[in-house]
Amino acid sequence: MGSNSSRIDDLPKNEYLKKLSGTESVSENDPFWNQLLSFSFPAPTSSTELKLLEEATVSVCRSLVENNPRTGNLGALIKVFLCRTKELKLSAECQNHIFIWQTHNALFIICCLLKVFICEMSEEELQLHFTYEEKSPGSYSCDSEDLLEELVCCLMQLIIDIPLLDITYEISVEAISTMVVFLSCQLFHKEVLRQSISHKYLMRGRCLPYTSKLVKTLLYNFIRQEKPPPPGTHVLSQQSEGGGLLYGLASGVATGLWTVFTLGGVGSKAAATAELSSPLGNQSLLLLLVLANLTDAADAPNPYRQAIMSFKNTQDNSPFPSSIPHTFQINFNSLYTALCEQQASDQATLLLYTLLHQNSNIRTYMLARTDMENLVLPILEILYHVEERNSHHVYMALIILLILTEDDGFNRSIHEVILKNITWYSERVLTEISLGSLLILVVIRTIQYNMTRTRDKYLHTNCLAALANMSAQFRSLHQYAAQRIISLFSLLSKKHNKVLEQATQSLRGSLSSNDVPLPDYAQDLNVIEEVIRMMLEIINSCLTNSLHHNPNLVYALLYKRELFEQFQTHPSFQDIMQNIDLVITFFSSRLRQAGAELSVERVLEIIKQGVVALPKDRLKMRKSMHKEDVFLK
Repeated sequence: MGSNSSRIDDLPKNEYLKKLSGTESVSENDPFWNQLLSFSFPAPTSSTELKLLEEATVSVCRSLVENNPRTGNLGALIKVFLCRTKELKLSAECQNHIFIWQTHNALFIICCLLKVFICEMSEEELQLHFTYEEKSPGSYSCDSEDLLEELVCCLMQLIIDIPLLDITYEISVEAISTMVVFLSCQLFHKEVLRQSISHKYLMRGRCLPYTSKLVKTLLYNFIRQEKPPPPGTHVLSQQSEGGGLLYGLASGVATGLWTVFTLGGVGSKAAATAELSSPLGNQSLLLLLVLANLTDAADAPNPYRQAIMSFKNTQDNSPFPSSIPHTFQINFNSLYTALCEQQASDQATLLLYTLLHQNSNIRTYMLARTDMENLVLPILEILYHVEERNSHHVYMALIILLILTEDDGFNRSIHEVILKNITWYSERVLTEISLGSLLILVVIRTIQYNMTRTRDKYLHTNCLAALANMSAQFRSLHQYAAQRIISLFSLLSKKHNKVLEQATQSLRGSLSSNDVPLPDYAQDLNVIEEVIRMMLEIINSCLTNSLHHNPNLVYALLYKRELFEQFQTHPSFQDIMQNIDLVITFFSSRLRQAGAELSVERVLEIIKQGVVALPKDRLKMRKSMHKEDVFLK
């Protein structure tokens, strides 16, 4: 590197990097640092180029690992960066491009080295490398300052305090990215870490007082979605529009981290990489999620999770409870708007889930909004395009619906919101439909997709749980939504009959051949019957609680009445079939009395008249499904 532009191919031979990683100690006051840090670097724009960068610098990194115990050059580089950050705010005010550029480059190198060190060595070895000083060969001082803690605190202060200007945008992104890389230790341990260096520095000591300010700053970065400055407005003219090398490097680390922390593995399909309009907003979100999902320390809860669980609206004038540390205030309206706009990314969906699940202030505010369609529609679109999303994104979207449908007010209000021309719903032209009916359509479509493709019982159960939560509040169901409910029941009924027939044939075959192992059809039947029972519960709940609001569902029931006949005498369904059978029998009788050749309009008119005539006490109220039994906590 140095005063000229650098290319990946040139890095192993770069004289400045050789000196940094060599056997010669370089004082923190040496002019060498100005020469080393005066470079511009064309940022890799793909994972292939990132891999090439790592391969090109591996010899430099290994040389530094070997020689640093004697030279202390890593510590000297850290001290150069720390010294420069003390003047960073003033440099921003004075528009000192060169100083900020060199400081950014110092952080660039530190982050690249830190990533390699974390990958290649234990935490104990990593900490030792930050304590080595230029003394006698191989020695280090136990009484020396903790440069790693200094670095972490400095990065937190930089993120919080440095004003966001065109010339500071890149270094702000890199500071956040370096924090993400620092927190990546968990990726290299199979066991859950509770006493890592991240716990040591972030959950106690000098960094702890910055907790609420850091979380608030990261949230506001996500809210504002500030775009990078246009080319030519800052010194780093060769940076790509994607946000710099460390953006790509740390983004991959962060995505892996929150996947492991929250979902325990890798999704079935890689998330599509959308073009990012705000690298700062995206990196801030990734760091926020990693911080929120750090495990509690052995002797202290995660303060960043506490901050996320307790922050309040700026319009909330109630005093902060003394028992809740690290709380703060933020504009809920701005946060709500950003969450609605950013749901195309799975990390934004995870943030929405985290806030709804853990922050009661946010949950209460969102459920009181009169424009919930702005939030619900992006979630439904995620589920609708299930084949294009990774499984984690789909699960997060579904769990968000489960949380929302826990609220009866939400379940009522979504049927009052009328939508027009839902362009992304392609199965049928929906010129006008309620948000509630659209939600039902999308969830049923997800169930049907799961039945034919992924066959994930977990997904089935939670989709049906969302419908069960809503069922007592179904209002004015769109005719297509009513048809799809019965169509799903028809599909389940056919599947039940098929498995039952296979089980019967298998049992007959086993009488003549005792050596052939039997498939476990009993287990398959139990699973299908459990799903059928949930569907019957959903239909029954709607008929019992809101029959007069749903003539289209009654119409669909009557049109496919033969589907339910086989379950009237089935021992597993007799109890729940009583109300459904009563409704079918009652309205079938009224239609017969009206004569043959009835139009659709006439049938619906008879149904509406019959609803008034049917005594409500004839429908037996069943014990409702417990939401806590089906809602994923």
